[in-house]
Amino acid sequence: MKNNKKIQAFTINEMVVVLILSSIVVGLAFSVLSLVQKHMYGIQNNFAKNTELNKLEQSFWLDFNRYSDIKYNELEDKLTFATAIDSISYQFHKTFIIKNLDTFNIETQSKMLFFDGNEINQGFVDALKLETSKTLQSQQLFIFKDNDATHYLN
Repeated sequence: MKNNKKIQAFTINEMVVVLILSSIVVGLAFSVLSLVQKHMYGIQNNFAKNTELNKLEQSFWLDFNRYSDIKYNELEDKLTFATAIDSISYQFHKTFIIKNLDTFNIETQSKMLFFDGNEINQGFVDALKLETSKTLQSQQLFIFKDNDATHYLN
């Protein structure tokens, strides 16, 4: 007696086709994943740089409006904020700015200082314009304060 029952199964050709299609789909998934990871890294970098720039801008705004005397020393490349009680300073470097113990990792392209609407190189300051490098899309910060009468009386 012969057993003529056929077993329902896939052929070797069908299995090879399924393996090839599966490997193509997995390969595409990994390439898309690497692209997404690169984009996420770029977004995180831009967010960190913009956050650093916003911190610097906030710090300048607070100090410009908190301190009465703001002087710039061109030799030291230092901006000093002072009152009768306290003083702080910003030291400018090409790739970063130091404020006392804080360091702002911002690369500046140009820096302009003003007093009474005129650009100055040294002395009292009432406005500051910073332009960042191309890594921060050449953004500009303009910070100013209103002078009180004590600057004009002295």
